[in-house]
Amino acid sequence: MALLEIKNLVKYFPIGGGFLGGKKETVKAVDGISLTVEDGETLGLVGESGCGKSTLGRCLLRLIEPTSGDVFFEDKNITEMDFESMREMRRKMQIIFQDPYASLNPRMRVGEIIGEGLQIHRIAKGEELKEKVMGLLARVGLREEQYDRYPHEFSGGQRQRIGVARALALNAKFIVADEAVSALDVSIQAQILNLLQDLQEEFKLTYFFISHDLRVVEHVSDRVAVMYLGKIVEVAPADQIYSSGQHPYTRALLSAAPVPDPTRKAKRMVLEGDVPSPINPPQGCSFHPRCPFAEKICSEVEPELVFDGDRGVACHVFGPGSSNKNKH
Repeated sequence: MALLEIKNLVKYFPIGGGFLGGKKETVKAVDGISLTVEDGETLGLVGESGCGKSTLGRCLLRLIEPTSGDVFFEDKNITEMDFESMREMRRKMQIIFQDPYASLNPRMRVGEIIGEGLQIHRIAKGEELKEKVMGLLARVGLREEQYDRYPHEFSGGQRQRIGVARALALNAKFIVADEAVSALDVSIQAQILNLLQDLQEEFKLTYFFISHDLRVVEHVSDRVAVMYLGKIVEVAPADQIYSSGQHPYTRALLSAAPVPDPTRKAKRMVLEGDVPSPINPPQGCSFHPRCPFAEKICSEVEPELVFDGDRGVACHVFGPGSSNKNKH
């Protein structure tokens, strides 16, 4: 059963114009995305920096208001909710931010940071509040005596644990992990990823895991969605993506990921040119200017995300029904 359903979600940012005039243009950060996130699963979202991953994640929680489209959480359309209804819904929907150094208020003690949501929603106060926060600190691997310390007294990994505890404080069901380990050392990344997986089993959490690191996403995800220039180009179970990615962009990403085996020589698929501007994306398939397999139709008609079983591919050449489907 889908816990979260995204229908044709769009987020455009206007730029230009303003006080000195100039041409008004639009950045198409999220451009008509439809996805589902099943209850209890981890959906990984991968793509190059600047493709719109973080914007999508924040639109799901309405930290950024979408331009159009719908987001259904537990069959309720959160894009139509008023302030009070959305505030109540946010108890179930939380986010872990990318930068553990910037996402914590430096003037607040750790106990205050983790307990702030409990106070805002009037769930606990006084000694009960302190007990709950102490329990959360212990659950994420921090000590009780760290309750009164400030964020600057912690390492990056410890700060991210504080961010995890804050997300758990309100008994959330759905958590957006926005590049939650990308700012950490590899050994600390493993600790946080293992913690997230343990918490998922314990609290029956659902994750929307955003990352540009394919190997991290492979480690934690049940399904993976691949994003390029504001659109989803492929979505499938993680094992299918990593064993037989169909979309040319998915293949290029996989070929660029390092292989931890010095005896194995991976064939690299090198893309030519730069990522097109989201202000003026190419006509047809947005990937066609860089695609080594592009055909005439690719520059004329935008491919739809078509599903064949559990896998969806937006590609004229390698999509479902194509004779090239299984050719690499």
